[in-house]
Amino acid sequence: MPLSSAPFSPRRRFLLGVLPVSLLLSSTAVPALFAQENAPPQEAAPPAGEAFSFDILTEAMRARAAESFTSAAIELPPFMADMDYDAYRHIHFRPDQARWSDETSPFRMHAFHLGWLYNEPVHLYEVADGQAVPFSFTTADFDYRGDLADSVADDTQLPGVAGFRLNYPLNRPDLFDEVIAFVGASYFRALGRGNFYGLSARGLAINTGLSESEEFPRFSAFYLERPTPGARNVVVNAALESQSATGALRFDIRPGAETVIDVTARFFFRRDVEQIGIAPMTSMFLYAENNRARFDDFRPQVHDSNGLKILRNDGDVLWRALNNPPRLASSYFAETNPRAFGLFQRDRNFDDYQDAGAHYERRPSLLIEPLGDWGEGKVRLVEIPSDMETNDNIVAFWVPEQGVAAGDEREYRYRMRWGNLDADPSADLAYVLETRTGHGGVSGVENEPDLRKFVVDFKGGKLGRLPAETETPPEPVVSITGGEIVHTALAKIDGTDVWRLVIDVRFTGEQTIELVAHVAGFNQRLTETWLYQWMPTA
Repeated sequence: MPLSSAPFSPRRRFLLGVLPVSLLLSSTAVPALFAQENAPPQEAAPPAGEAFSFDILTEAMRARAAESFTSAAIELPPFMADMDYDAYRHIHFRPDQARWSDETSPFRMHAFHLGWLYNEPVHLYEVADGQAVPFSFTTADFDYRGDLADSVADDTQLPGVAGFRLNYPLNRPDLFDEVIAFVGASYFRALGRGNFYGLSARGLAINTGLSESEEFPRFSAFYLERPTPGARNVVVNAALESQSATGALRFDIRPGAETVIDVTARFFFRRDVEQIGIAPMTSMFLYAENNRARFDDFRPQVHDSNGLKILRNDGDVLWRALNNPPRLASSYFAETNPRAFGLFQRDRNFDDYQDAGAHYERRPSLLIEPLGDWGEGKVRLVEIPSDMETNDNIVAFWVPEQGVAAGDEREYRYRMRWGNLDADPSADLAYVLETRTGHGGVSGVENEPDLRKFVVDFKGGKLGRLPAETETPPEPVVSITGGEIVHTALAKIDGTDVWRLVIDVRFTGEQTIELVAHVAGFNQRLTETWLYQWMPTA
């Protein structure tokens, strides 16, 4: 089985209330960047040899923000317009038609076909020597299988594509593995060495999880800078547009054990926006040890990510264990110039999941490292109830303190790290290994119905090196909102470097409980700070 599966499984969707998948993966579009004024979108291709730079793209998108929004939807040929999922999965880009397939380039570019959910064309351009030239795609670039084989004309010009992916010898030198894919709104996903596709990123989030309808900005055009011979990086520039904003984004992509992407994002706002999300991430958490009892499934865990990690400016590390709540949940973590934040997959053993097809143990983590001064703001986490692993129900992003009004301009720079991102065994802080929950009280006897038990395992660090019995034992530091702490206990698990913290809590009614805990000793923190939100079911 290849290490990378299809970039965006047609069964996967971002679940927000009752938002249909078709609304997620389609949005509004901007005519191509260098279009003549009032030209229809399908005619908006730049002439061959048009001068290009990221600054030129920036100025073009700044000018577009002063114009009214127009849709890029076009009337597709019948075989595309009538396409369903079963038909779409029979279309494959031909590897022998990959762009940049000469021997000097370590990258290969494949396109995704229009049709099914993708009915707004995306335009791709190659940039070389400061000149942008359009990539042209025809039906000859694709294999059409099944019933489509006899209904598609040979070598017919396509009005655009749905997106693209880049292949690179990520895992072995003789095989070009998929390393990153851009398709659907402003979504993209990347892989580190040995990973399977999991969580996604976006160019910009607008009004996610608020009373006002969410807006999904769309990448309408990409400008791919042709790699120099032997290059180990590739630069992708993107034009973004929605009803409320335009943008110019630059992605400097360096594949490896950790695939690193340096992002420069410049946004221009057409109208007031209630809330923007910078460096947004979308993932899936169905169940793990903290809510395993809700699911009758042979697999111990099912998730693409199991925690939100925040590295604070003062060096403290927060670990917010993810949950699949009974109702929509939103958490804000106030920060000033955070060093990093991201969604992590910490369980890396097959036995943690027992899924020989999905291989959740190989899903990448994603860390966002702000570059420059981001100032005051909040890391926001949205958790959405879900009963299926095909729903992406976790979202995290940065919310700047300063609001956004029509005419505003913003620039953000950040580094993305995609990969296993395993804990540093030499680190001083112990990290959160597992979070478990269950009925509170003493095991084996009848307990009060309003008790809940939370069990947190901390592994490694100075704490892990301490003996179980010591003259100055470490102490748990626990606080609660919405409930009462009845009992705490901290002990080392024999034969390991893991310390277990047990917290019994009394709750009342349907009030949400917020827990914060760490272990201290020798006048310092010895662990990450564990945070958890629990909602009693009705």
